[in-house]
Amino acid sequence: MALRTALQRLIGIVYPPTCIACQAAIGEAQALCARCWSGIGFIERPYCERLGTPFPVDLGPGLLSPAAIAAPPVFGRARAACRFEGTARELVHRLKYGDRVDLSLTLGRMMRLAGRELIADADLVVPIPLHRTRLWQRRFNQAAVLARILARNAGVPLALTALARVRPTRRQVGLTRAQRADNLQGAFRVPDAMRPRVEGRRILLIDDVLTTGATANAAARALLRAGAGAVDVLTFARVVTDGREATT
Repeated sequence: MALRTALQRLIGIVYPPTCIACQAAIGEAQALCARCWSGIGFIERPYCERLGTPFPVDLGPGLLSPAAIAAPPVFGRARAACRFEGTARELVHRLKYGDRVDLSLTLGRMMRLAGRELIADADLVVPIPLHRTRLWQRRFNQAAVLARILARNAGVPLALTALARVRPTRRQVGLTRAQRADNLQGAFRVPDAMRPRVEGRRILLIDDVLTTGATANAAARALLRAGAGAVDVLTFARVVTDGREATT
């Protein structure tokens, strides 16, 4: 332990820690500077109990947003650490497209705080999978990296292969809600060998960003059809429209 501490101090002298977002010098590794931290729109109560999208005012516990009532999601509850904007958007892009796997440590810590009630109920952590062609292009699945960090830190079993993406899909950007749902029809399946691990379990589904919820709905539907008892969703960030309306 003493040797490890000494090595960490030496590394800190040779390579001073920098902000994971803007690279400014800071005093702690794997952290954000004050300016970037203030640029993250953390999501806290009051929010919709189903979709996890924030309300502008607190009208009491247990409320649902109009979107959750009009189009209830397939999953039970969704939570996200922050809004997909500003610093959070930059961190997600660096993780996903900049090969900054190290960012998953910080993002995972934020997710654990935001999803503590979901984690307490979870029997199994499962990441949203990539199709093998997309995985080959990107070289790693950011959802799987976040799921591994979260499961390890929270002490919840991890099943990286409990859900498979069996059909390649178009990019969701620019598609309408109906087109997104059609695009993901039949895209996910629980392999037969993994059904015993899924059956009767409360699954915590992990991804980096929740946009319209189409992907989470399709994945949750596949897990429920395979016998899962319930499915909740936890992401690092989520898109919030006008700071009020939840999107499903």
